[in-house]
Amino acid sequence: MSKKTQKKTLKKPPKTAPRKAPRAASKTSTAKPAAKNKATKAGKPAASKRPTTKASHQGASKALKAQRPKAAAKPKANPTPNLKPNPKPNPRADSKAGLAQPTAPRTETTAAANPPRAALVAARAGLAEGTKAPAFHLPRDGGTTVSLSDFAGQKLVLFFYPRADTPGCTKEAIDFTRLSAAFAESKTAVLGVSADPPKAQEAFRNKHQLSVPLASDEQHAMLEAYGVWGEKSMYGRTFLGISRTTVLIGADSRVLRIWRNVKVDGHADEVLAEAQRA
Repeated sequence: MSKKTQKKTLKKPPKTAPRKAPRAASKTSTAKPAAKNKATKAGKPAASKRPTTKASHQGASKALKAQRPKAAAKPKANPTPNLKPNPKPNPRADSKAGLAQPTAPRTETTAAANPPRAALVAARAGLAEGTKAPAFHLPRDGGTTVSLSDFAGQKLVLFFYPRADTPGCTKEAIDFTRLSAAFAESKTAVLGVSADPPKAQEAFRNKHQLSVPLASDEQHAMLEAYGVWGEKSMYGRTFLGISRTTVLIGADSRVLRIWRNVKVDGHADEVLAEAQRA
């Protein structure tokens, strides 16, 4: 080895420790206070939680209520008496319970037990064949009046029709007008009666050139006396009106024949035949 090489080797400084070591040491030193802080925090006692406001108020109110003396209970007023009527007896429920209930006698609901009003009126008036005809005094067409006494000593046909200038009533009045001469020969007068006012009867007479007199009974007194005014039904509707009826009265004012629920076709001829035989 040369002397120059030995000098260079001797002049080189020795290698020192790396610089990273102090940094690691500093990290170690800084970590210690952090651990100490954690230990300090862990050693502190936990703070007690305060109760909620609602729970505290409820507890206070319960305590105050417990301390207050209880008031005496007020006596309840007598309830109002039950004024409802006793319930209706239920025969089915009573029979199931084994209780015997008295049963009322059953009433008949046949047509004989409930006759129509017209039949009841006729029965009260005593209108039947052979009985005295009820007297009447009514206004008629032309502005005059007509009574039963006006036909004393002769037979009288009273034909009751429901309403003036309707198809059936018009045909019936025309048929009696057509046979008026034949009725006169048999000493029989003819009088039509309805509940129409006198003016309606006059218009009816003039329109169809009727020769038989027409009387008006707007108060229904004579119609009820002869049993022709009562309850009727048509097209499912019930109403009060005249049942088409014809009554033949003899010269002695007694009823000879009664036709109820008249069918217009051929009826006037049938009445004429009966008047001729009487």
